Amino acid sequence: MTAQPVEITPKPKTGQLVFKPARRGKPPLHLADFDMAGRKQFLQDAGYPAFRASQLSKHYFERFEADPAAMTDLPAAQRDELAAKALPPLLTTVRQLRADQGMTVKSVHRLFDGAMVESVLMRYDKRVTMCISSQAGCGMNCPFCATGQSGLTRNLSAAEIADQVVQGVRALRDGVVGDPEDVPQRVSNIVFMGMGEALANYKATMGAVHRIIDPSPEGLGISARGLTMSTVGLVPGIRKFTLEKLPITLALSLHAPDDELRDELIPINTRWKVDEALDAARDYYDATGRRVSIEYALIRDINDQGWRADLLGEKLNKRGAGWVHVNPIPLNPTPGSKWTASRRGVEQNFVERLRAHGIPTTVRDTRGSDIDGACGQLATDV
Repeated sequence: MTAQPVEITPKPKTGQLVFKPARRGKPPLHLADFDMAGRKQFLQDAGYPAFRASQLSKHYFERFEADPAAMTDLPAAQRDELAAKALPPLLTTVRQLRADQGMTVKSVHRLFDGAMVESVLMRYDKRVTMCISSQAGCGMNCPFCATGQSGLTRNLSAAEIADQVVQGVRALRDGVVGDPEDVPQRVSNIVFMGMGEALANYKATMGAVHRIIDPSPEGLGISARGLTMSTVGLVPGIRKFTLEKLPITLALSLHAPDDELRDELIPINTRWKVDEALDAARDYYDATGRRVSIEYALIRDINDQGWRADLLGEKLNKRGAGWVHVNPIPLNPTPGSKWTASRRGVEQNFVERLRAHGIPTTVRDTRGSDIDGACGQLATDV
């Protein structure tokens, strides 16, 4: 593959939303870009029998195989060319950083055009969670988020998104994260909380969702209940996602309950206001029965006032009980940022005031913050 010159993604102006990626190039087509019917057609168009789609799918989604020589059910003379056609390399891992006694690993991946994305694999006692990216960069331009400040390079393909999970499964199998003999050994939870606004790359994101949740050999067979779709409040995207009626958790990155502040913190709020986002989130709960998560990064002296906790509690309760859970997040530091985390006492007061409104509230774990692998820190510095 001929190396392409790496274009510099322009940094957005303050408050500027970017929906058109800086780059329009597309990666090579991959088995994971298609459902099974599409894979058969893809291979037939390339001159191969349609049944090879099932064989290759089992190697990729069941055995997580990357070496054509191990695909012994394929004709020896065609293994390399079949793998090159259907399973081209999409992500080249150029750096890995470890934290939490090796239980958290952040991987930096180079894509075919030199763009970079990051994924984070986290092993807990009873589950393994992966945080994956849906775009190289992000166009939502939230000022306290390192990814948002880097601008939007391009959308990822469905296969580039899904391949992050497959590579994570391989890493788990090979002992990259903890002891390979440890239990659990399967990735059980996937959060679309890496780089990018997934609902702004809707078609590829939904393709990746199905590669993740569809049973093998269609996909990885991970339970949809283990997936979380994060959004800054792209209301048309939430409405469209609601119609999928999948039992996936929706996480709304709110970060302020009032439009005046949220317009500054989350520029998409200049298009769709707090109440519109909350209404869409409530409708998502009604359609799926899945409790919505409200993500709220606590920023010192900016959005951590007690009255804002009260306002948030009132707005959530106005839409009923039992449909929502709030995750306050101690703000993770990013280089050169003027934003810092709330003081511990202020954080506790915010939590207690939300709970006084009857809102279930849990301060989010900041796994990987010391390797810039936590919420808001992904920026692909190599």
